[in-house]
Amino acid sequence: MSPRPPAVARLPEEPGVYRFRGATGEVLYVGRAVNLRRRVGSYWGDLRGRAHLSAMVPRIARIEALVCASEHEAAWLERNILERHLPPWNRTRGGEESPVHLCLDVSATTPGLRAAHLPRSGCFGPYLGGLKVRMAVTALHRVYPLAYTGIALTAAEQEMARLRGVVPADRPRFAEALTAVLRRRRQAVRQVCAELSARRDEAAAAEAFELAARIQEELAAIAWITAPQRVTTMTATDAEFSAYAGGVRVRFEVRGGRLCDWHESPAAEPETGPAVPPRWASFAGRNAALAAALDPRMHPPGRRDGSGSG
Repeated sequence: MSPRPPAVARLPEEPGVYRFRGATGEVLYVGRAVNLRRRVGSYWGDLRGRAHLSAMVPRIARIEALVCASEHEAAWLERNILERHLPPWNRTRGGEESPVHLCLDVSATTPGLRAAHLPRSGCFGPYLGGLKVRMAVTALHRVYPLAYTGIALTAAEQEMARLRGVVPADRPRFAEALTAVLRRRRQAVRQVCAELSARRDEAAAAEAFELAARIQEELAAIAWITAPQRVTTMTATDAEFSAYAGGVRVRFEVRGGRLCDWHESPAAEPETGPAVPPRWASFAGRNAALAAALDPRMHPPGRRDGSGSG
């Protein structure tokens, strides 16, 4: 087995997307990770269910990566890149999760929060993973049962509303709370998670362990949809911008509101070009610094750079 490259130790223990290149610069493989250092390092260990990649590992000459703010953001970035280019060692174009939106209906006749594959007025997202998104809808309905505030409920729904003490006058309050959660307002997210955690603990104390486990899954789904996610939007904008660090320039490409590629190249100094859009400034700067840390030209053999081991 080939030795693990020193660049692995310079990867952060954070979510992100990684890319392997061959000796001539060709892209071999793109993947995503919850922990970049651990995931990338695993290719030089027991591949287990990824044995088909064992022939690729000796061909890896360079590691590139983008660190993301959440696992959800990394999932979207991987999908965007694989939809544009499918490297030879990847099997699926775009990934396995389906894009989903959450649509908030505040009408008197059909109020509620529903998952939809196509966006329309009143939608939030997009999100990846239909199962996780629908689990989040269940969690939010558990805390804010907007659907029970309608005026056209069935007899069974009317009874559920009565048992939960829900009346049509609750509709504006529930809608406002749901909107705040879907806009990732910190206090609103903390509040809904605290309520779900209390209900989970109550279920466990009553030995309703299946319900407790279900609510724990719902908490994870809420974390998924409320995590920071910048790389895919519903705004169909195009942009290109660059960031520089330590002799490396990284150019980012946004197409149709989606960050879909990045390119690294040596540079003597920052270029004078379009300014990095404010919403991308921290992302671009952080990843330019990471590119410089991973670039083998910045870390010749035998040089001690204090990066430690992973």
